[in-house]
Amino acid sequence: MTQEDVFKKLVAHCKEYGFVFPSSEIYDGLGAVYDYGQNGVELKNNIKRYWWDSMTMLHENVVGIDAAIFMHPTTWKASGHVDAFNDPLIDNRDSKKRYRADVLIEDLMAKYDEKIEKEVQKAAKRFGDSFDEAMFRQTNPRVLEHQAKRDEIHARYAKAMNENDLPGLKAIIMDYDVVDPISGTKNWTDVRQFNLMFSTEMGSTADGAMKIYLRPETAQGIFVNYLNVQKTGRMKIPFGIAQIGKAFRNEIVARQFIFRMREFEQMEMQFFVRPGDEMKWFAYWKEHRLAWHKALGLGDHKYRFHDHDKLAHYANAATDIEFEMPFGFKEVEGIHSRTDFDLSSHEKYSGKNIKYFDPELNQSYTPYVIETSIGVDRMFLSIMSAAYCEEQLEGGDSRVVLKLPPVLAPVKAAILPLVKKDGLPEKAREIMDALKFDFRCVYDEKDSIGKRYRRQDAVGTPFCITVDHDTLTDGCVTIRHRDTMQQERVSIEALHDLIDQEVNMKNLFKKIMGQV
Repeated sequence: MTQEDVFKKLVAHCKEYGFVFPSSEIYDGLGAVYDYGQNGVELKNNIKRYWWDSMTMLHENVVGIDAAIFMHPTTWKASGHVDAFNDPLIDNRDSKKRYRADVLIEDLMAKYDEKIEKEVQKAAKRFGDSFDEAMFRQTNPRVLEHQAKRDEIHARYAKAMNENDLPGLKAIIMDYDVVDPISGTKNWTDVRQFNLMFSTEMGSTADGAMKIYLRPETAQGIFVNYLNVQKTGRMKIPFGIAQIGKAFRNEIVARQFIFRMREFEQMEMQFFVRPGDEMKWFAYWKEHRLAWHKALGLGDHKYRFHDHDKLAHYANAATDIEFEMPFGFKEVEGIHSRTDFDLSSHEKYSGKNIKYFDPELNQSYTPYVIETSIGVDRMFLSIMSAAYCEEQLEGGDSRVVLKLPPVLAPVKAAILPLVKKDGLPEKAREIMDALKFDFRCVYDEKDSIGKRYRRQDAVGTPFCITVDHDTLTDGCVTIRHRDTMQQERVSIEALHDLIDQEVNMKNLFKKIMGQV
């Protein structure tokens, strides 16, 4: 089964089991807009809680805010979004479809990466334990040929992006025979820029209306409140401000399910530092954020850093944490050194003095900023992609299971009376009532116990607790572990601690702090 097939099954699974629905589906939906169902919203909230608590509880100098979505329009002039928040777009005249030119070129480079990996995998299979991968990559003619072409494309691409050379981007597409996936032709238009911000009007009359924007990022709400937080919180440099909130981008080429949407949610933290200290903190937050991801146990090999070929107008360093999705390594989080661009620009456009007085240096300055920015929806997709698993079982049976990190699972435990009589439902309800104050639990008495296990596997529930006739006499239940399907007999009194040991976030926090 190809990765594309796996991804299609994952998308279908998300809908079937209440994780993600197409928005306004009864009206045929709205492109690149999705709703989170009853299980999806729980997983999403757990992701946000994991991020929020790790930021604000593990760091004494990081606090949070919740800024409004609507902001004064000059905010976006100062930030550069009005003039520079663009994507390079290209159309195919035959299919009438529009694409991002940079994405087409990145996909082209990814194809060469795939060709190299196929050569490496074939050689590893052929030579077995004696295979020297590093030597093979350095000497194999086919690998070297693919790498040379990939490096050539990358060099041209980086140069064109940094110089905003739109004809240069089209030249790469034409020179390397990039075809439209629908029409199969190279009948491309010129590349042109398209601003991604949504605009609307605020005001009671047409004449008095003010043009405002739906925010394309949450960071500016932090920057315009930086001095308020610093003064009221008596914060000293270095310190950070965290925020979780919705952002909106008029993505023309929205694709790959919830990976690229027009309405999405961000978790961002802006860390204010002394000028000159920014690269030290940039390195710190790179490692800390990677440790946060790896602590979930999805597989260290699924993560990698990717330094930007083109730096944003505000940055002097930038890297992405990429995760191996079914459609390749893709960005889930960005770490950027934003210099003092944002605060200096807001000071200029507002006319307000927002410098920080450093009592240790006895001087005022505009702080530099290190940003960590993670997409909640992309994080959601990466976790679901890593967790989705189809297993063949003994006896010819099979199951679909979501091996979600237990701390993030929507439901922590399912309480299942073996039969709907003989006092078992009542006893099961007692256990449910005892656990539900600390853990999100579900009660299920419909269908055979095997079918109920499969339902819980499909939504990623770590524990199934079965109440049987012996429970009434020995005070014990059978607890089934999702990933191994192993069952053990435990006392009802031991259930709370057993579950808590697996789903308490403090265990993840300890792991993070031990890695950095």
